[in-house]
Amino acid sequence: MKRLILIAAFLLTAGALSAQNYIIVNSEKVFKSVEAYNTAISDLDSLAKQYQEQVDAKFEEVETLYNNYMAQKASLSASARQAREALILAREKEAQSQESLFGQEGVLMQKRLELIQPIQKRVFAAIEAYAGQAGADLVLDSSNNPTLLYNNPSVERTQQVIEALK
Repeated sequence: MKRLILIAAFLLTAGALSAQNYIIVNSEKVFKSVEAYNTAISDLDSLAKQYQEQVDAKFEEVETLYNNYMAQKASLSASARQAREALILAREKEAQSQESLFGQEGVLMQKRLELIQPIQKRVFAAIEAYAGQAGADLVLDSSNNPTLLYNNPSVERTQQVIEALK
């Protein structure tokens, strides 16, 4: 009896799954086909490099100040030592505050949202529109998906979405 119920449940599940209409899209390929996306990524990479160079320069300045201080520490008066230590600490705080350019709330992330989000909305809208045209109930993304072990090329619709974007 249990076997019969188990077999019936399996057949019903298999039938329901086969009735699902789905398509597979490689979103990474779609994004890379959009020139505005490539330009935005290039701009963001340049900006990140520029910010990183600024942060590195600040930390190098702090290191130079510290090394000079340590070399001259013995010949400095107590008040001069305190002034140098305060200067080093202030510059170190400046350098650490520059690191806030990066991170979730940083300037770089804000710029990324500003540049990439409109493109994402456009691409996702194109995918949604294509899925509606194709009558798909489900869209799977094959880019960077470690759990997608196989996809039949007949359900791959990346190129059609790219063409719909143009």
